Amino acid sequence: MFASRLRPAMRPAAPRRNNATQPEMPLYSGPVSDHFDGQHFFNPPDGVPAMPHGGASVLKWLLTRRPASWRKWIDAPPGPTPPERVNDGKIRVTFVGHSTLLIQLEGLNILCDPIWSHRASPLSWIGPPRHRAPGIHFDQLPTIDLVLQSHDHYDHFDLPTLRRIAARWQPAFAVPLGVSARLIANRIAQDSQIQEMDWWQSADAFDKIRVTAVPARHFSGRSLTDRNKTLWCGYVIESASGTVYFAGDTAYGSHFAAIRERFPEIRLAFLPIGAYRPQWFMGPVHISPQDAVRAHKEVGAATSIAIHHGTFRLADDGEREPTIELQRALDREKSAHRFWILDAGEGRDIP
Repeated sequence: MFASRLRPAMRPAAPRRNNATQPEMPLYSGPVSDHFDGQHFFNPPDGVPAMPHGGASVLKWLLTRRPASWRKWIDAPPGPTPPERVNDGKIRVTFVGHSTLLIQLEGLNILCDPIWSHRASPLSWIGPPRHRAPGIHFDQLPTIDLVLQSHDHYDHFDLPTLRRIAARWQPAFAVPLGVSARLIANRIAQDSQIQEMDWWQSADAFDKIRVTAVPARHFSGRSLTDRNKTLWCGYVIESASGTVYFAGDTAYGSHFAAIRERFPEIRLAFLPIGAYRPQWFMGPVHISPQDAVRAHKEVGAATSIAIHHGTFRLADDGEREPTIELQRALDREKSAHRFWILDAGEGRDIP
């Protein structure tokens, strides 16, 4: 099934995995690169602060944090049901919430980082809870053809949701290096359904689109023992309808300009704006609203849409702070920029 649905243009060296003994800590082994040292992935030097390491930084944040306010629950009805398919050069987007998106183009339905669970956590009783329901009900989704996973953090890689998707539609999956082992170990997908990619590697999907994994500045891991054992990435989708860039979870860096060099005409970009305070701790892994505007200009997107805000309280910025600061940053610009803030459940056709 995989060969007919997602054909690799470049395939990384085969990873060695130990799923039988450590199904929740897959090991990737491949050639050393500028972002893999043979055991762990890392962000290449880029003139930006390095990611804080160790428990001391976490303890400092916990002892000094000043979290802004969130409503305990944001009561809002679900948005309208998306169309079953979109064709004729149109691109339609439905913002489900956080970084979960439904992208419809070329008759294909693509889900990015889907999470419908109440908590971004391995446990149902502890961990960051939702402050609002997903913008559309799971049963409102059309048939899903492809799932893009940017990395393996719980607020982006949600096993209960992925099991529901797999059971209903058996879609193809695009994942960064090492993450396919998590899908296979949890019986969500078979190897034939998965394309695992390194940065700048591409795959042709459904004879209609090309998907390329692109760099991001972040980290990975789902436990105390598997930090940075898998890669993180964004994605560029090329089609006859135009080019779409999903940044995933990322800090600011030179990768935005590098993406524009390879993909000079981006019709639509999805850029994160939340979980950025305090800057000293979150800045190396999450982009601020001000730098999201900078990234929007550097990738040259005709339209950008804000993601990674308003659902899970992951840092010290308040519920509405990212969108307020984004609008302020846009207001300071001397020229107009099309950078949209969609409500959860809102769908729009892209110019």
